[in-house]
Amino acid sequence: MRTILRKRELRLVFMANLVSMVGSGMNSAAVTWYVLQATRSEMALGTLVMIQTIPALLMLPFTGVIIDREDRRHLVIFLDTVRALFILGIAALAFLGRVHVWQLYAMAVFVSAGFWMFWPTVTALIQELTPGAEFVHANSFLLAGVQGGWLLAGAIVGFTYNHVGLAGVLLIDFSTYLVSIACYLAVRQGRHVVTRPGGLHEQAMRAEGALARYGRELREGVHYLRGNRYVVLLGISSALFTAAMLTQGVVTAPLSDRILHAGSVGYGWLNAGWAVGALLSVFYVAPLIQRLRSRAAVAFSMAMLTGCLAGAPFSHWLAVAVFVYFVMGSGRGVAG
Repeated sequence: MRTILRKRELRLVFMANLVSMVGSGMNSAAVTWYVLQATRSEMALGTLVMIQTIPALLMLPFTGVIIDREDRRHLVIFLDTVRALFILGIAALAFLGRVHVWQLYAMAVFVSAGFWMFWPTVTALIQELTPGAEFVHANSFLLAGVQGGWLLAGAIVGFTYNHVGLAGVLLIDFSTYLVSIACYLAVRQGRHVVTRPGGLHEQAMRAEGALARYGRELREGVHYLRGNRYVVLLGISSALFTAAMLTQGVVTAPLSDRILHAGSVGYGWLNAGWAVGALLSVFYVAPLIQRLRSRAAVAFSMAMLTGCLAGAPFSHWLAVAVFVYFVMGSGRGVAG
């Protein structure tokens, strides 16, 4: 871990992601709580989560080709800038008291589209900047920071929402994007893309038009997947895992409001429990994976998440529910 943190570029990326995820987590938690209080409908929360997945379905088949051809740093800065400006506009509407639920839905779709391009780009950038032997440690550190920052932000919103409101939270999110952009501007200069073989093959590629080259690279990706079923199975598992995490965003707020009767403060405590578990997992996730091997570690953490989620509604007391969320955050860190 110390070896990784000695690299200035990686420190900047980790800092940018932690700060950015705090803002994004605050945004998500505040919008979730606002929609629940405005509509009193879990169906509305389900709709919010559902529309956030639409950009992923439409974009992810194409993101890999784009990420391999563009400078990852420039791509991240562009995505952060566009999302920050959109959020600033919705924050202004909230300050004026003119924000509507459908506008929050639109913001969720737009920000989600940026995220589903942003996340694989950052993962590729981390791989680019990290020596191969240290990638597991770097990736676990990144995931723990992202999840911890996201859920810690949910805790902050739970404790402060009644004071700053939706508009204040969105402005904080906007400011975190500015910090993230500043960090990425300081990472490095230059264009880092996937290297291609030289010779006649390289010359033929240069002679292609942009659209033809894109189509060929996309076909190469599909052909690779057809010959590597384990990658496909891993992708399916990851998709289900992500869907479960998104669904949890729907159930945590009603759990606090309807079952534990703890309001926004209880919502904050639940998110805090998850965040602490996710952050602490960074200290043991790599040794655990080395000891159990990847597949066993994933199975163990998934089983732990399953049991905790099944038992959470029967916890009755907030302290017990917070501990359950702490265990789930730890399991999420290992599984990710």
